[in-house]
Amino acid sequence: MAVTKNFLDRFSARLDDIDAGSRQAYILRLMKERGFLETVFNAIEEGILVIDRHLLIRYHNRAAREILALPDDLSEVRVSQLLQGVDWLRILGSDEKEWVKVARQELEIMYPVRRFIQFYLVPYPEDAALATVIVRDVTESRARTMSDLENEKGQAVSMLAAGVAHEIGNPLNSLYLNLQMLDRAFAGGEELSKGEAADMINACKSEVERLDSIIQGFLTALRPGRPQFAPVDIAGLVLEVLNFMRPEIEARLVTVTCEWGKGKQTVQGDAGQLKQVFYNVIRNAVQAMQNGGTLLIRSYADPEYLTVEFVDSGCGITPEELSTMFLAFKSNRSGGNGIGTMVVERICREHGAEFGLRSIPGKGTVFQIRFPFGGRRVRLLPSPDMPAEEGKREL
Repeated sequence: MAVTKNFLDRFSARLDDIDAGSRQAYILRLMKERGFLETVFNAIEEGILVIDRHLLIRYHNRAAREILALPDDLSEVRVSQLLQGVDWLRILGSDEKEWVKVARQELEIMYPVRRFIQFYLVPYPEDAALATVIVRDVTESRARTMSDLENEKGQAVSMLAAGVAHEIGNPLNSLYLNLQMLDRAFAGGEELSKGEAADMINACKSEVERLDSIIQGFLTALRPGRPQFAPVDIAGLVLEVLNFMRPEIEARLVTVTCEWGKGKQTVQGDAGQLKQVFYNVIRNAVQAMQNGGTLLIRSYADPEYLTVEFVDSGCGITPEELSTMFLAFKSNRSGGNGIGTMVVERICREHGAEFGLRSIPGKGTVFQIRFPFGGRRVRLLPSPDMPAEEGKREL
């Protein structure tokens, strides 16, 4: 039976009244309990450290010693020396609730061997001056994940190649037919009006542009390039895309309204790649409104995330359509090839952003992207939605 806090309190209060024999029995009991707990903690594969507000290590188990190569003398060793790249000053200056918010991170360490570790920080509920750090070696699971991603990438390349071969068939066939008609007209001495010739040439140009779009989309999905991270003003970037798309938006009789919430609107990202995301999301929303409609773009921030939502009044998405929406060459729109949504998913993933869809068929769709303020390496738990409050602007 484990020693309880009530037992220790009673024992401390009565210490002066207890005879030497009873004290010895209690001490032996405590030593036995400590030995039992020591055995349990040393059998756990995760490393366990107990640290104080000075980041000094007060306790560690066997796994922690092996994972972090702890020295025998820990009197001057701080956990910040072992787990670098963590904002320990922020943690030290935070209350207990704040400690929980920064509880989980993944780090790469180079000593004693190169490892990827995941650690959790859990404050003691009864003593704010202490916290438990649980360290897990995730090197093997990370390697398996990378291997799975490489396999998925190979499958995606095969799927994309097959899709491109299928997709280019229609424009090539149309291009060939128009050129064949021109060839027959010239070979037979037929007279073509300027209008007929212009129609054929325009049809050829249109198909060449479609071919170029398919190939460029394929190359973008296949060789996206690593994002170059820098501070990005999300509101400004969205407005740039809207201005670029103004002719198409106005031609479709769509009214766009922007609502920027309070708080920080800048995240770490690649401006060029994020423009691709916003362009594809806005274009899909606009094309979903065949007879005009409204598109609301709103943002709101909490301490961890900047959330951007695109709310359209279009035709909506059925559950069946949603299941294939992010597959290449699986488009729910006539004339679409599905590459755009695949690119959106890839770029969001590389930015550490979360995205999701809510849709009601016949009423519209909400596309949500949540950008972490801490950058792509830190993934925190989702927070409840907060309403946008200010900055309403109409295009």
